[in-house]
Formats: sequence, C-alpha cells, structure tokens
Amino acid sequence: MRQPTYYELVYAVVREIPRGRVSTYGAIADFLALGAARMVGWALNKSFLGDDVPAHRVVNRKGELSGRNHWPTPIMMQEMLEQEGVVVEDNCVKDFERLFWHPSALGEDFEVHP
Repeated sequence: MRQPTYYELVYAVVREIPRGRVSTYGAIADFLALGAARMVGWALNKSFLGDDVPAHRVVNRKGELSGRNHWPTPIMMQEMLEQEGVVVEDNCVKDFERLFWHPSALGEDFEVHP
C-alpha cells in the first residue's frame, strides 16, 4: 500500500473541518508535522481540481481570508463561509477564536488511506 502524498494528507484533514467552523494553515501544518503553513496553502491552491475539499474553511492565523484571491471571485470564499453561518467582516472571521477548529480533535490515530 502506497503512502499518501502531502496533498492527500492536507485534503483529508481539511475534509474533517466541521461545517460552520474554520481552521488555519498553520494548525494543519503543525498537526501533520510536515512542512509549513505556506505548503498547506499551496496544496489548497490545487484543491480546485476537485470539489470535495472545503478549502474555504481554512484561514490564516488571524482569522483573515488570506486565500480569497485564489478563488474564481474574490468574494466566493466569504460567501461559502456565510452559507455555513460564519460571519465575515472586513475579510476576517468574526468570533474566530470560538469558531476555530484544531485538527488535534482528530486524535493521534487519524489515518489517511489513498
């Protein structure tokens, strides 16, 4: 059985972010213990090849929609979050601390099967 790629690992974690919650590039990178926050961003940039990765739920460490300009329209990321009940003001998630979801909630036994 082959090992999952870095992108597959990132996508698997992002798929677990609950609807109406957000996580950060850095939290995902830390959880995977592979690469840096920027690498998670690169992986999510490629996630548009498939529509099953809720990349709109990943923001920067301040709760800012830093990836918004990589979407087909600059407001698409905000619109998708708002459809899930997340309030966004000035390109920033309101109540970020309350809505933040850390991948450690997946537990140490989290596995990805490619």
